[in-house]
Amino acid sequence: MSGNDRPREEQLAYSEQMGKMLDEQARRQKADKLIAVIAHGLGRSSSDEGGALAGLRAVDVGCSAGFIADELALAGAATTGVDIDEPGLAKARERFGDRVDFRLARGEDLPFDDGSVDVAVLNHIYEHVVDPDAVVADIHRVLAPGGVLYLGIGHRWQVIEPHHRLPFLSWLPQRAADRYLRLAGKGEHYYERYSTPAGLRRMFSAFDVWDYTLPVLADPTAFSGGDVVPEWVGRLPEKALAAALPLVPTYVWLAFKEPAVPAGPELRVAPRHLG
Repeated sequence: MSGNDRPREEQLAYSEQMGKMLDEQARRQKADKLIAVIAHGLGRSSSDEGGALAGLRAVDVGCSAGFIADELALAGAATTGVDIDEPGLAKARERFGDRVDFRLARGEDLPFDDGSVDVAVLNHIYEHVVDPDAVVADIHRVLAPGGVLYLGIGHRWQVIEPHHRLPFLSWLPQRAADRYLRLAGKGEHYYERYSTPAGLRRMFSAFDVWDYTLPVLADPTAFSGGDVVPEWVGRLPEKALAAALPLVPTYVWLAFKEPAVPAGPELRVAPRHLG
């Protein structure tokens, strides 16, 4: 730990600190996108009997108030949501406990046997946890052969930091970020810690990763990305989309536990293999 860093504490009630975690419409739109990506990677469809994820076991790591976990269950998966956010879990159990098994658990100590999960979701979570490498390793442990991990991941070089809406906040060393946050009147300490794109590649190096960021940008309707991707972006040629990739604040990756090729139909812009 460098002199600019301070020890991290767990965010035990994140849904009460960040109100957007309780924005049901936005969370369900995110769920539609991630289910579409998972379904394409696995060669499934929402028109399949029982839903796109029928017969699969899914876990939403960092489920908070449970909206994404509920959508996974509605898509046919036997779903568990795990989190350390007790207030969020209480809300989730009250609303969706008949469809989803919610458990108080840490991402680095998941309550599942080795190789017992088909689909895992880690959506904008790694920057919040104390030890993201340990969380990623435990997800790899519980995934079954042929299992996939959906990743919605921000990176350090995003221009506008999404939690506090401040430009270049995630670029700064810890102490400078804390001062910036205080000067902006948005808090005392900047908690989130983002990795560079190269750091993200290292973090998920145990997986076979396919980048779905450009396919989502190229066809936001098919991937339910219209909430964040303007329609005109989908009309841009692939080269223009690829040139803009460094400016995209969130990457959409699908990580297979074992070497694999996405099994869905051909897309106008294909997912890129990151290895």
